[in-house]
Amino acid sequence: MSAVAAPIERVGVVGGGIMGCGIAEVCARAGLDVILVEVDSAAADLAEQRIRASLERGVSRGKLEPDAAREALELCRFEPDAGALGDRELVIEAVVENREAKLGVFELLSKTVESGSAILASNTSSIPIVELAAAAGERAPNVLGLHFFNPVPVLALVEVIPSLLTEPDVIERAQAFAEGQLEKDPIVAPDRAGFTVNALLIPYLLSAIRMFEQGLASAEDIDKGMVKGCAHPMGPLALADLIGLDTVLGVSESLYREHREQLFAPPPLLQRLVAANLLGRKTGRGLYSYQ
Repeated sequence: MSAVAAPIERVGVVGGGIMGCGIAEVCARAGLDVILVEVDSAAADLAEQRIRASLERGVSRGKLEPDAAREALELCRFEPDAGALGDRELVIEAVVENREAKLGVFELLSKTVESGSAILASNTSSIPIVELAAAAGERAPNVLGLHFFNPVPVLALVEVIPSLLTEPDVIERAQAFAEGQLEKDPIVAPDRAGFTVNALLIPYLLSAIRMFEQGLASAEDIDKGMVKGCAHPMGPLALADLIGLDTVLGVSESLYREHREQLFAPPPLLQRLVAANLLGRKTGRGLYSYQ
């Protein structure tokens, strides 16, 4: 890397779902000034409740000191207006995995974030970064992917995904942020559908869903086989429910659209579950029931 840039101090997060709140939490726990923006005040309040509950779980499990949890929450602001992001040095988009929604966010950020050197990042699982960069217009050289993994406070990996338009110093600053400030383990991934991890993971999850759908094995036996036989920490069906079946479907569709390979095609069962809003843990039912 070239000369070390000044550490980032002011971070914005757009989207207060599971991933957005997880990203905001790890940034606040690293001592950073965090603003999380949601669509309205009710959603912003819900995001605050989600982060507060996560910090409380960390304290109850002995992973976090009470004072550290309190200080992290004090470093977070929750706003219903993207105009609050004007002074941010880094903004991470973490809205729903929908192309049009994300393009809209980047178009907005290009007009809202004041500093010409600010990094505009996306936590997308599959949407090409170059498309998001194009939506940011003149800010395209400052756009890249910062793809975290769920649960963000626990999992160390971050994919840093530059587009063809990303400036080298932006890549270096993003890597330094992830590794030096958040104490994560970054890898540089190609700007292709699924990047590195999901290009490997999604076909595995889809194969397990097909096996279950075809009645070749029970959900429990599929997951037990991979946990007990292959030393995976979680079986593929339970993992799909944890990720969110809507996210799995969205990544699958992006992979299939780009590569046209059958292993990326979403199984009918996955499509039906998402159509029924049975998305896994976050809705209480998916491939398993959590009620």
